[in-house]
Amino acid sequence: MYALLAFIPIVFCVVVMAVFNWPAKIAMPISWLITAILGFFAWNMELLTLAAYSVSGLFSSIEVLIIIFGAILVMNTLKMSGGMVAINNGFRSISPDARVQAVIIGFLFVSFIEAAAGFGTPAALAAPLMISLGFPPVAAVVVALICDSACVAFGAIGTPVQQAIACLGGAEALDAAYIGQMSLWTAIPHAVVMIILPFIAIAVMCKFFSKEKSIKPALQALPFCLFAGASFAIPYVLVNIFVGHEFPSLFGALIALVITVLAAKIKFLTPKNVWHFGPESEWEDSWKASHPPAPPKEAKMSLVKAWIPYILIALLLVATRIPALGIKGLLNDAKSIFVIKSGNLFGVENTAFTLKWAYVPGTVFILVALITVALHKMKGSDVGAAWVASFKQVSGAAVALVFGLAMVQILRFSGSNDVTATEEMKSMIYYMAEALSKVGKELYIVISPVIGILGSFISGSNTVAVTLFANLQEQAATNLGLNTAIIVAANTIGGSIGNMICVNNVVAACATAGTAGREGKIIRINAIPAVIYTVIVILVLLVAFYLLGL
Repeated sequence: MYALLAFIPIVFCVVVMAVFNWPAKIAMPISWLITAILGFFAWNMELLTLAAYSVSGLFSSIEVLIIIFGAILVMNTLKMSGGMVAINNGFRSISPDARVQAVIIGFLFVSFIEAAAGFGTPAALAAPLMISLGFPPVAAVVVALICDSACVAFGAIGTPVQQAIACLGGAEALDAAYIGQMSLWTAIPHAVVMIILPFIAIAVMCKFFSKEKSIKPALQALPFCLFAGASFAIPYVLVNIFVGHEFPSLFGALIALVITVLAAKIKFLTPKNVWHFGPESEWEDSWKASHPPAPPKEAKMSLVKAWIPYILIALLLVATRIPALGIKGLLNDAKSIFVIKSGNLFGVENTAFTLKWAYVPGTVFILVALITVALHKMKGSDVGAAWVASFKQVSGAAVALVFGLAMVQILRFSGSNDVTATEEMKSMIYYMAEALSKVGKELYIVISPVIGILGSFISGSNTVAVTLFANLQEQAATNLGLNTAIIVAANTIGGSIGNMICVNNVVAACATAGTAGREGKIIRINAIPAVIYTVIVILVLLVAFYLLGL
């Protein structure tokens, strides 16, 4: 009975977003309201308690929103300064082969942008670049979205993993070994798929957007694809182990980008023949743009100057995360001006809030965006346009995250509210997890990443998917006697896979590529690599549980 009631907000959210295409900024507030009504009438929560948890959700979203805004601001600042065009032009001279271009731009550049910015910006940025190199617009969107997956779990400087840690009580409440295991098992399945992900993307591209309608051109590029994938996967895992969960995608993509570009320039493992899509006159109409986008802003700028903002981001983030330098300790000192703390709201337990505002990666993003204004000698009108565009882009995510976190706080802490009850009530999360755990260990291992896919598909964000389901996955794993760190990691992995088919990202990429109206075709095509990715991840998880005994 209580499990059925507890699932109502989640089911409502899934149905209205996946079936009726409601945006998250509308679906999440209504889902929160339904949760609050259930909390009041079925779980006997007081109005003040509901208000406290809702406001707590608002405060909890501030850190993520700073990251999102800062990441998008850097993107828009570079687009308005002309820096992004300079970066794009730098890729043109590497190789004339569309397969090589797709690996370098669609896989590695997209992964680097995801690592630094995340939140739907990479595919929307890379697709127009590939179009300018002669890719059919729909093909460009498909490739960019497929490749914007393995890097997502550690995107925006590890935000999804950091959010999972926060949902489970925060770094202060969790054992360091537990966090390390969760982070490592988020990385390992991704790394396994990452090695073949460039080939999967190229195979889909050649199968659906070539005269041959065959994966044979992709097979010719297989050695180069595997080389690029391994160049990313190896540092990705090593950085996770030795540096932390904030940098695997950033450093892994950057290292792989340098190695793979150098390899392409000397034609190491590249295909012997040059392959491209042919003249536009021979393309199918369904490959083309429905509304060709306006050209990006251009400016005379050296490639080094254009890349300086990203170099600064990497340097500042590393400097603030290495304990030996002393900056990390200063920015995390609870008694310093760099930390804002509150007590429990309205006297309700589990509502205290801490914001280490100077340590948040988004603060670094905003600082670098301001430095870029001076470095690239931007006009005031261009700076204003970048800021206005950033606020507009973050507004929808802000509404979804605030109400999503408010809903999750109620779901988490809705138990034990009626002192007159003869039996102690558990939280809504507990009842949902108890119901899911009845499927058994083996089946739950299979469905755990699928739950994450569902979360990102309906919300458009792995971070929101983690917010929605991390606690549920942990509780279900506890009920089944499974390793909770690995199951929570599986949820984050699933959220990354869902990134390639989620409606929000597809719509954003189509809008920038001028392919509005082709969204259904793109989702249908990308469902194929999403299924392949999921099957491989499930096999890796089964190995972890049954062969390694974790």
